[in-house]
Amino acid sequence: MDLIGRCPNGAIRILRSNQYFRDGTLTAAAPLPAILETFSCYEAIKRTMKIKLPAFLLTLLLALSVVAQTSPDFDGHTWWNHIKVLADDKLEGRDTGSRGEREAQAYAVEQLKSAGAEPAGVSGFYQPVSFVSRQIVEKDCSLALIRDGKREPLTLGEDAIIGTRVMPAPEVEAPLVFAGYGLKVPEKNYDDFAGLDIRGKIIVILAGSPSEIPGALASHYQTAAERWKVLRGAGAIGIVSLLNPASMDIPWSRIVLNRAHPSMDLDYPEFNESEGAKLTVMVNPASAGKFFAGSGHTFEEIAALGKDRKPLPHFALAISLAAKTKVDVTRIESANLVARFPGSDPALKDEYVVLSAHLDHIGIGEPINGDRIYNGAMDNGSGSALVLDMAASFKKNPEKLRRSILLVLVTGEEKGLLGSKYFAAHPTVAPKSIVADVNVDMFLPIVPLKLLTVLGLDDSDLGDRVREIAQSRGVKVQPDPEPLRNLFVRSDQYNFIRHGIPSVIMSVAPEPGSPEQKLFKDWLTQRYHAPSDDVNQPVDLAAAAKYEEIVRGLLINIANGDHRPQWKSDSFFRRYAEPVKIGQISIPEALGIK
Repeated sequence: MDLIGRCPNGAIRILRSNQYFRDGTLTAAAPLPAILETFSCYEAIKRTMKIKLPAFLLTLLLALSVVAQTSPDFDGHTWWNHIKVLADDKLEGRDTGSRGEREAQAYAVEQLKSAGAEPAGVSGFYQPVSFVSRQIVEKDCSLALIRDGKREPLTLGEDAIIGTRVMPAPEVEAPLVFAGYGLKVPEKNYDDFAGLDIRGKIIVILAGSPSEIPGALASHYQTAAERWKVLRGAGAIGIVSLLNPASMDIPWSRIVLNRAHPSMDLDYPEFNESEGAKLTVMVNPASAGKFFAGSGHTFEEIAALGKDRKPLPHFALAISLAAKTKVDVTRIESANLVARFPGSDPALKDEYVVLSAHLDHIGIGEPINGDRIYNGAMDNGSGSALVLDMAASFKKNPEKLRRSILLVLVTGEEKGLLGSKYFAAHPTVAPKSIVADVNVDMFLPIVPLKLLTVLGLDDSDLGDRVREIAQSRGVKVQPDPEPLRNLFVRSDQYNFIRHGIPSVIMSVAPEPGSPEQKLFKDWLTQRYHAPSDDVNQPVDLAAAAKYEEIVRGLLINIANGDHRPQWKSDSFFRRYAEPVKIGQISIPEALGIK
């Protein structure tokens, strides 16, 4: 007779045999294989089975339970070996739609097949995605500030950058209005546009948010889609973003290096989120003072308030902005990769737990220290390698899964989370069948894993599961410690969240107040989106392996749980999982859809 008890890191099965199990007592003569098939939590067994164990056997089982909990499915080396392939110079940085990305995809498909994963795309493992590519022709572009009829040219690259994720109009000239953080957050009765006339004007904003707005909520309303809903309704035609020196991941000199690199958008009308926008500009903090001339305010004043997330003033500026632009447009094809490990429960096997990561990076760019290839070892060779390593682990150490696991390697993340945006809108499985997304992106195992940052920690019960699984391995968890960086909306889990799917993303974190914090800051300054994010950097393989163990434990927990992950009642993002009501009837009900 089988008896199964469950604990946070998996299932426990003890085989009870009439030959060795008599009168509720397990005899000393019982061979270990007959006693223990799998064992991962003695306490759960003790609660589940009322067995009188001889003292020597109790000691043995306790020892075995420790081994079972610490015996790893991962060693860090196989993970790193995948990165060595994905971040090799031969793949030229895996830019979206490039030869290098196609080679990375072919390698990934080969590994997925070897692991026994089933194809779950549209064409085998592939889900084709179409993009429009836009490249600024900077020599034919210009920006100028106009005050009292006098023009002050801005130097492109040195003072500002013209954005192309939004297709700019060939010519624009409009007054400027400073609109604080440029946010409207109805849930907090916060509105930077209250009392401002922005119709036909370009708004100027400081990147960031006030402290009264929770980080995830602030990040959500800073996305282009949400911001342009408000601006389009108010009649604004453009945005000038002043970078906040307190929240810059990399210096301006690095930001502008690849400003001529093509940007992309999805080539489908349904994804046009910036209709009505004519111009987007990003400004060097060192040049931002020019925009406040004659206004009675200074950028230093604004930046000091923004550093501490304090309220900002709102006022008309004394200048207008004139722009001329030229953009070359081409079409690009790429694909997401989708693979499946099928579940076994007849009632749950058609539900899916997604493990996602982006396979693309930014390709070949301007040289830094003579190197032009932006290899993307950590960003996001690390996440892609984890997905492949995870697939291999399910073959090497099979797990009986009730729900299915869907492995999704998306394209176009570096272009604005585009591949995941397409997949979340057009999944290759039934849309309502996806119960959770665990996203992995640049998790940075560069120090021992003692602390884990979990974005989405307090939004769904996935956070509770992560906390339990991590703590069972001696790892503490924390929510986002740097809300100004808007990390919650800067990776692919956000697109799943927008479709009502509970999601988390986790990363190795430095201990607060420790020298490790400088290591992470230096990594961002020196390696993030730089050629030095390659295989010649130091990594902690033990930290990577422990992180993989936590991810595997979470996937199994979700796949084998009796209930789908649920949003917390006070989570802002819960609304995306709820049907829109018309009177007392929901839209799906009105259409006869269950």
